[in-house]
Amino acid sequence: MAGHSKWANIKHRKGAQDAKRGKIFTKIIKEITVAARLGGGDVDANPRLRKAVSNGKSNNLPIDNITRAIKKGTGELEGVSYEEVTYEGYGPGGVAIMMDIITDNKNRTVAEIRHLLSKYGGNLGENGSVAWVFDKKGQIIINSNSGDENVILEAALEAGADDFETDDDFFTITTDPVYLMDVRDTLEHSGYEIRSAEVEMVPKTLQKLEGKEAQSALKLMDALEDNDDISKLFSNFDVDEETLLQD
Repeated sequence: MAGHSKWANIKHRKGAQDAKRGKIFTKIIKEITVAARLGGGDVDANPRLRKAVSNGKSNNLPIDNITRAIKKGTGELEGVSYEEVTYEGYGPGGVAIMMDIITDNKNRTVAEIRHLLSKYGGNLGENGSVAWVFDKKGQIIINSNSGDENVILEAALEAGADDFETDDDFFTITTDPVYLMDVRDTLEHSGYEIRSAEVEMVPKTLQKLEGKEAQSALKLMDALEDNDDISKLFSNFDVDEETLLQD
């Protein structure tokens, strides 16, 4: 699949470790809260909430946490007021970076992001500066031990998927964002273990980094990913496997 970045693969490989640190839980809870605030607490009538709750369950987020997050979003429980914003910027070597933010203090968040970008040789850009590098796609991640690759591929295409990519640990299924949850539900009902189903910004082309620039890019992305206010993080950089092993 053109443009599927190494960072997308790294994120999913890191998933279990991040869950242990509570990072994934924190970000999913924020997403559930915002989705419920914007579209109401009925999962069946709110596609964004349905997707967020589904991802929470896939990551073993306790049902009590999900229920509390929904009630905080609808106002049934007192909660923090979050706002959403997207920041664009550049990393080492001029690679493109997009960040979807959910924060209760935008000034604090932008200061933290500026600091991290500057620390690793990047800078914050203006709105629209790198968005053109990406296409919005639905992406479903299935554990590779869920079944035979060819059988899953056929099932995904029949369900309406556009593309399919394999990795050692998981399969990535790409869809039109409109059909993301329909394809996800079809695959889950067929018995496949869904790791995540998200609307992602997929790079149209990749920019290869080597040496110190590659190492700096990986460190920058790790630092940004560790920021609780960054709900989604995308980049178009690519590095070779040898560099990943050094990280």
